[in-house]
Amino acid sequence: MKNNTIQTLINEKKYFEIRKYLNDLNTIEVSELLNQFESSELIMIFRLLSKNRAADVFSYLDTEHQEMIINTMTDVETKNIFDELYFDDIVDIIEEMPANVVKKILKNTDTKDRHLINQLLKYPDNSAGSIMTTEYMDLKKDMNVSQALSKIRETIEDTENVYTCYVISKDRKLEGVISLKELITSDDDVILENLMNRNFVSVHTNDDQEEVAEIIKKYDLIVLPVTDVEGRLLGIITIDDVMDVVEQEATEDFHRMAGISPVEESYLKTSAFKMARQRISWLIILMISATFTGRIIKNYESVLQSVVILSSFIPMLMDTGGNAGAQSSTIVVRALALGEVKPKDTFKILRKEFCISFIVAVVLAAINYLRLITMTRTPLNVALVVSVTLIFVVMISKIIGAFLPVVAKSLKMDPAIMAGPLITTILDALTLTIYFKFATIFLSNIIK
Repeated sequence: MKNNTIQTLINEKKYFEIRKYLNDLNTIEVSELLNQFESSELIMIFRLLSKNRAADVFSYLDTEHQEMIINTMTDVETKNIFDELYFDDIVDIIEEMPANVVKKILKNTDTKDRHLINQLLKYPDNSAGSIMTTEYMDLKKDMNVSQALSKIRETIEDTENVYTCYVISKDRKLEGVISLKELITSDDDVILENLMNRNFVSVHTNDDQEEVAEIIKKYDLIVLPVTDVEGRLLGIITIDDVMDVVEQEATEDFHRMAGISPVEESYLKTSAFKMARQRISWLIILMISATFTGRIIKNYESVLQSVVILSSFIPMLMDTGGNAGAQSSTIVVRALALGEVKPKDTFKILRKEFCISFIVAVVLAAINYLRLITMTRTPLNVALVVSVTLIFVVMISKIIGAFLPVVAKSLKMDPAIMAGPLITTILDALTLTIYFKFATIFLSNIIK
């Protein structure tokens, strides 16, 4: 609807009305609106925004539209936009841009800013240093409250978060934190060293971004300081950056659990060839690994020929085993991601899954046995083989489904890799082996 309104105004060349209409929308709504337009109209609408508003809207545009705007802007316009952006947003934008666009951005930033940007770009991907911003409020511990408030007033425009201030020593080591509320409600002559909270939480630049998200969630923070190995304050991570991390990590987990290599681009903007390439590697691995199940069936061909009805229950047993394993792996992967369990809790996890699997397995086997002898008229001995197999399959599947993600976590791998298709493939082979072993034992008088 908003798109149609703007398009009508563009067609009628009512640029003053467009600017007035945009001013009535918030920043997010304007960015969502601009993401729907192509190059020429996008640039025209963007240039109707005020300087400050344009920078805010630019940071929320998707990468494709940001690149369009940068390529058409003059050097002066580029400098004006990036002077208004926070450093963490600038770094995020630069990481997504092609080399020629990055060159234009860096050319239009001053020497000090360029040095800080290059510093942030050197931190490892997915580390605390790569997502932090250097625009924070730092105060010297020998300042009094009056001096601190005076500094805040002078530098507030260059600070992303002013509600939490950081108290540092002369050599920039982080020694405490103090809130703006505490400063405002304290006497002017109180020294910050006597007012600051020394019991604070911080992370190092090389800490993984998932650990950062866990810490912010655990301590219910909106901002987290980042230090080097010597305890010097280097930057802060804000809650909006952590939300991006959570979304990114969740997306990666979903992809890996489905046997797909993670992709950063949106679904519709990723080429079919690229998506096929990201999916096919896992499919090849799973297809080749499925030959094990074929060999198992071939080895027990005589059993199937003697009791043909056994083959009709293979899909049900394999599906139930795969589903049971997927349930456990999904729950454990989530618990590991949220920090609810650690690899050291392996025994507790397996004990819990054993209890759950026993209850579930007995109930499923009982229902299945009654179904086979009443509804399908299956021979009692065959129904017994299928139901006993079901008990063992469900119990083993749930235990393996819970155990493999914990093993992956212990080996510093993503637990999601061990979920979904990989577990299903492993369990299919185990299910067939158990099934035919029991058939050989219980139906020995029938098998030739």
